[in-house]
Formats: sequence, C-alpha cells, structure tokens
Amino acid sequence: MRDGVRVRVLLVEDQVELAHTIAGVLRREGMAVDLAFDGQQALDRVGVSSYDVVVLDRDLPVVHGDDVCRRIIADGSPNRVQSRVLMLTAAGALEERVDGLGLGADDYLPKPFAFVELVARIRAIARRAGTPVQPTLVNGDLRVDTAQRTAVRAGRPLELTRKELAVLEYLLAAGGRPVTAEELLEHVWDEAADPFTTTVKVTIRRLRTKLGEPPVIETVAQGGYRI
Repeated sequence: MRDGVRVRVLLVEDQVELAHTIAGVLRREGMAVDLAFDGQQALDRVGVSSYDVVVLDRDLPVVHGDDVCRRIIADGSPNRVQSRVLMLTAAGALEERVDGLGLGADDYLPKPFAFVELVARIRAIARRAGTPVQPTLVNGDLRVDTAQRTAVRAGRPLELTRKELAVLEYLLAAGGRPVTAEELLEHVWDEAADPFTTTVKVTIRRLRTKLGEPPVIETVAQGGYRI
C-alpha cells in the first residue's frame, strides 16, 4: 500500500546491525519490512514477493547493488513492475549520485543519513508507485489519520497497536472490497509471519472489540474481511 497506509519494503544492507536498526525504525512507522544482507538474497526476495520500495545499499557482497538495481528495473513481471528503488551509499559525490540514478533508481541517499529523511523519502517514492491514499480515511463515524497514525470513532480515540492500526488502514483503503487473510498477511505482516497461524483472525477479533458497536468489520464468506 501507499503513503500512510501500509508500505512493504525490502531493505538490502550487508551491515547486519545497521539493517536491524533501520528495520526497527521503519516498522515503528507502520511499514512491513523484509531484510536481505547481500545482493543475491535481494534478488531471491524480489523473485517471490512484491515490494513497494526496495531500499538498496550499493556496495553489496555476492551481487553488487548496481547489478541488483539493473535487474529489478529490467524485470517487467507483474510481481515486481511496481517496485521502486532507493539506493544507499557511503559515497556522497555528485557523480556517484548521477551514476545511481542512471541505473534506474528512483532516489539516492548518501550515508550517513537521518532516519526521518529516509522515512520521508520512502513514503515519497511509494506514492509514485500508484494512486496516493488520502491522508484521512473515513467510514461513517470512524476516522483514521494515516499521517499521524491515529484512529477515532464517534469522537473517541482508539488505543490500537501498530498492527491493529495497519489492518484497519488496509481495510479502509480497500474501499469496501473484500480482503483475504492471505492479502493481509502479505501487505501488513512481513515474511516472518507464519501463513498457517491464526494471527490475522486474532488481530481482527481484537480490533473489532476496540472498535465497539455497531460492528464495522464484516466477515465475507470465502472472501475474508471488509469495511
């Protein structure tokens, strides 16, 4: 999903500690983040999953980041056609930035960088991948501010976890379309989620309780959930 609503990110960074730190920041901002620590892992990930944004370190082992970028951009399969690339590098010289953009990357961020700038750039890139979602999602007396990441019903603030809020945003953004549990797992959770658990059902149940009466989330036979 796009700006404010769940963005799925592949973070490719060979410095493991830094990768986990960045991933933690992005997850706190409501993004679903998968990790890869070398170029081949990155290519394997994009071969099986769809990402809104690939945050790609340029100096990678196994397969260089430049080659990873070229292959992501060149691959026109439906699974990856919407992926956008933000390249990271320790080199901040103008010629390095030009080279990175010349490979087809959508943006270029030299290290070191402020996390707030990285988050802003990811959201800006994600907006380019499709139709932006409105900053406020409304259904009846239910209102979600996707930028401030707050939810209110009938004037009452809702105390939602990040996961509950992300599910609510996704369902509202679907505009009444039924959303399957599998789709929620793909876009709201990351690759660590077990597809055979009841995590979606449990999260929906808790969300329904917090939303209160009258019910907002409808279960659709053979189809999943919708608002």
